[in-house]
Amino acid sequence: MTYKHMKYQILIALTLLLSLTFNNTVEAQSEVITPFQDSRVITTGVPFLLIAPDARAAALGDMGVATSADAFSQQWNSAKYLRSTAKSGVAISYTPYLSKLVKDIFLGNVTYFNRLNEQSAVAASFKYFSLGDIEFVQDEFSEALIQRPNEFTFDVSYGLKLSNEFSMSVAMRYLSSDLKLNIADTDAKAASTFGVDISGFYQTEEKAFNSFNGRWRGGFAIQNLGPKFKYDEGGIENFQPTMLRLGGGFDFIFDEFNKLAVTAELAKLLVPTPPVRGERRVFDDLNGNGVYDPGVDNSISLDSDYIIEGKENRDVNFISGVFQSFGDAPGGGKEELKEFTAALGAEYLYQDSFAFRLGYFNEDETKGARKFFALGAGFKYNVMNIDLSYLFSASQVQSPLESTLRFSLTFNLGAGTYEEF
Repeated sequence: MTYKHMKYQILIALTLLLSLTFNNTVEAQSEVITPFQDSRVITTGVPFLLIAPDARAAALGDMGVATSADAFSQQWNSAKYLRSTAKSGVAISYTPYLSKLVKDIFLGNVTYFNRLNEQSAVAASFKYFSLGDIEFVQDEFSEALIQRPNEFTFDVSYGLKLSNEFSMSVAMRYLSSDLKLNIADTDAKAASTFGVDISGFYQTEEKAFNSFNGRWRGGFAIQNLGPKFKYDEGGIENFQPTMLRLGGGFDFIFDEFNKLAVTAELAKLLVPTPPVRGERRVFDDLNGNGVYDPGVDNSISLDSDYIIEGKENRDVNFISGVFQSFGDAPGGGKEELKEFTAALGAEYLYQDSFAFRLGYFNEDETKGARKFFALGAGFKYNVMNIDLSYLFSASQVQSPLESTLRFSLTFNLGAGTYEEF
């Protein structure tokens, strides 16, 4: 990208920003409104928080709120740590992003957890998203300037077992987003804010059925609940990707060697829906007689960001945005239902040493059109777990993770220290 191209993009962004705030002050006698074809995809800041950071969850269709406990539970539902049979663990993951186009964009994650005792557990994690090196060249005589935009989060959690079958957890998160390019603004700085996760996990004891044993699982999580943020004093405020996750599953325990876990999950962004916008052409009364006269009053004012229906989603704080998100879709309840994503996954375990996983993720066409199948495998050797996953897009909108091999490594320390019940 050249400096000239960058200035052109900045000019476009400023034009769009001005169109949001422009108000027509001349009294109009006639107007024509043309709606835009708008799919109303909900957008937020720091969307990298919605990328599944671990290979196991990715192989199950980007889900994890109600799956069994593992070292990456911090990313989905930290209350699950109260069901870990290991005393503690360390997990590392690496996810290439847009790997078909570039080689230096990736998401990395490091997580640590520790069960303090039967009733409580703590965990911490660091997540880093690199957008790679971006080279700016002003002209053929100037030296190239390299910028490395990045974002990261650091969070800690504390979980407590409230009953034999139910536990809850709270996580606090610090978030930094350094996407400003200093070549355009020497005063640019990283944006930062904080967020909170509240989660719960339910798992029954193993029960005997006709030809197998089994147990039920359920979980919920409200993630990234926190203030909006912006990159400068006059900038646009960005919502965090506040997410509601609800899930449930069942473990088929056929014998001591063979298990099959089936899990389903629903998720929804708790962020206001963008309104229906359009272009308003206003014909002005030039002669001041109070009547629009065709052929005389031919002055036209344009409002190219006119709200036809719905609310401007940046006019509320994050708490109001959460409640507003359940009933502000211009299409009513039918559109609200389209804002839910669904995932279905199955995991086969043999001797708790080998795992084979399949998953499917679905999002409505008008809300992002993310649809994909995923598969993966896991291998356990002593205290080490290796997990891999691969994604196949099922949508006309190609996924940035299409045909990407994702990798996770876990070290479970003190395995068998705790029983599940």
